[in-house]
Amino acid sequence: MTKREKIQGAAAALLALTGAVLMTVRPWGMRFSGFLLVGLAAVLVIALLLDRWAAASKTGRLCRRVFQAALTLVLVPLLLIEVYVINAGCSDLSALPADAVVVLGAGVNGTQPSLSLYTRLTAALDYLEENPEIPVVLTGGRGYGEEITEARCMYDWLTARGVDPARLILEEQAGNTAENFALSKELLEEQGIDPAEDSVAVVTNDFHIARSRLIAARQGYGHVFGVPAELPWLHLEVNYYLREAFAMVKTWIFD
Repeated sequence: MTKREKIQGAAAALLALTGAVLMTVRPWGMRFSGFLLVGLAAVLVIALLLDRWAAASKTGRLCRRVFQAALTLVLVPLLLIEVYVINAGCSDLSALPADAVVVLGAGVNGTQPSLSLYTRLTAALDYLEENPEIPVVLTGGRGYGEEITEARCMYDWLTARGVDPARLILEEQAGNTAENFALSKELLEEQGIDPAEDSVAVVTNDFHIARSRLIAARQGYGHVFGVPAELPWLHLEVNYYLREAFAMVKTWIFD
């Protein structure tokens, strides 16, 4: 075994071990990064085996070229999507006025907002204080382990901090982002807001803004901009930004 092969093998083992740890320790919130590292380890192992095959066989050299071409065709688009997601998440347009606000739900721990939902609520509160007259749709149903709906949790949190309850419209049926926008659209239209023509500020996590805008456009929203909420820890931001590139592909193909 050459020195390069030893280094490559050691790198694959380290990536696989680190990935397994991240996948196992759920409280760190890094499961996707763990799967990604295990996948990278597998790529290194396959590349190592193909190098050995290519050194001994013409067929092996052909298979190595095919593998490298396929890897490039996957990685380059993912990299471009990642750049787009990061750019959208870093574009803070919260200074812009809107005709209405939609706050997208996230997990609720019993009756308390999860970290992701808490950051969205904090961003929403700041925006609502700067724009005190516009209506707000709080959207999100009740999921596993949640004693109340995400919309109700947001309502309780915001009203406890002085937001006028009369502004808040609860949408408590949605189970995903597409339903968030579809059901919120109906409620906005009842308030005299036309999502196809009027501007709508969407409060969600920064890494989720690009996909949210894509889904909103598919649901007939014409002028949507994001109010980004940042997670407090860099490792979580990195994890979710990486995951979001793959989620964008899923949304484009299946949603």
